[in-house]
Amino acid sequence: MRKYLLSGLIGIILLVILACGSDPTAVPAATTAPPAATTAPVATTAPATTAPAATTVPAATTAPAADAVSPELLAYAAEHAGGPGAIYVGDLSQLVGPAITKDQGDLDGNVPLGSLQEHLFIYESDYYKSLLEKANLTNPTELVSTNLDIKIQSVCINRALLFCKLSDTYTHPNVLERTNGQLTMESVSFPELGIAGPDSLALVEDGTLDLATMVPAYIGGELPGMDIIYMWNLYPDRETQFNVFFALIPDIERILEEETGGGKVIFRSWGSGIDVYLWSKKALNTPEDYEGLKIRTPGTAFSDFAEGMGADAQFIAFSEVYTGLERGILDGAISGANAGFGQRWYEVTDYITGPLLNMEAFNVIMSKKVWEELPPDLQQILIEEGAKDELEALRLVGVQNDMGLLVNTNAGSEFVEFSPEVTAAVNAATMDRVVPNWVKRVGGGDQPIIKIFNEKVGPRIGIRVELDGTVVEAPITISD
Repeated sequence: MRKYLLSGLIGIILLVILACGSDPTAVPAATTAPPAATTAPVATTAPATTAPAATTVPAATTAPAADAVSPELLAYAAEHAGGPGAIYVGDLSQLVGPAITKDQGDLDGNVPLGSLQEHLFIYESDYYKSLLEKANLTNPTELVSTNLDIKIQSVCINRALLFCKLSDTYTHPNVLERTNGQLTMESVSFPELGIAGPDSLALVEDGTLDLATMVPAYIGGELPGMDIIYMWNLYPDRETQFNVFFALIPDIERILEEETGGGKVIFRSWGSGIDVYLWSKKALNTPEDYEGLKIRTPGTAFSDFAEGMGADAQFIAFSEVYTGLERGILDGAISGANAGFGQRWYEVTDYITGPLLNMEAFNVIMSKKVWEELPPDLQQILIEEGAKDELEALRLVGVQNDMGLLVNTNAGSEFVEFSPEVTAAVNAATMDRVVPNWVKRVGGGDQPIIKIFNEKVGPRIGIRVELDGTVVEAPITISD
């Protein structure tokens, strides 16, 4: 872990989880970019107080594919280059171009080469290659169903969130076209239905919800095993978290499908611009500044983190956070950068503090009843279009990571980067409270989920959970 004491801080949440708010109609013009976000080191014993230099951005825009690419896929990539639907098969420049909507790109609505280069690890990963296969781009499933009129309600956290908007503006129209109008995906949000995120598991299980986005920060209280990759500050960088997520996909799908009575995970909705920050009315420069603050948190791991920092964790509906901040009921609130921006928290606070870097996705799961009633061709079309949703989301995720802080500072928030002293306190809260409390919530160090953690997570970050529940340093044996 000494290596990771100097690596950098990353938040695992979900902020995204992060329940969300409405997007403004326009993004303020860019002025001067805020200081680059740096990561803070993870600690198991004595936290480090300095962070390493930023990772060098790859210079090359073209790289040979690890595996042979078929002429058909190369042709597909060339045909779809330069905008929505573009894929990577060795040339990053083909991903450059307009986003689906302006707010999903940079201030000009584009996906620039720089953000793609910073996230090259995504496009060269085995996971990305698996999506290309699952999407079946060069041999899409043939539609054989006729004269059907099926409507499926697709429930996301909030329609204003960028990853919810992606499905609404890109994936759902694609499904409608692929099925010749026979399958309509109707976008709706938790607030519109008047339901709470923690209810989503049971509502999918009993068939009340057709298709829903599962947010670990919401369901972690009822299903604590889901916090396995959504705990604070465990990963030194986004690439490590991305690789952990990929490694855990079979386990997470199995858990969710069991908990929903046989539901079917269709795809993963990749959050974008969800590095985690704390909005507050006062500057938070020292650990003492956190003492006693009433901070809105979106889930159990968030609450453990806030209380580990000496704050008083509060959980209220996301739609009520603005009013809580405005009236002084809350002193601050934690969320992803774009989620808080969309809710206009910058209007009722003065500072945005962080960051906790975050690279995560939420599983989109369909109820067993709805899935089994679909004919096989429509099932496969949904799987393929879900994979295309992920491919497009991963094209956009880099620029949104870059934009998350910028849009808030352009809107008037003053950025306060974690000081070395605060970084040390964050690390201590992670290792002394967040991880041990998670182990307790899942039932102790002898539980199956802990075995999975020790096999797939710990060896990548240098820690291990013992049978008695203690968290100790361990060798890093998986480097991906």
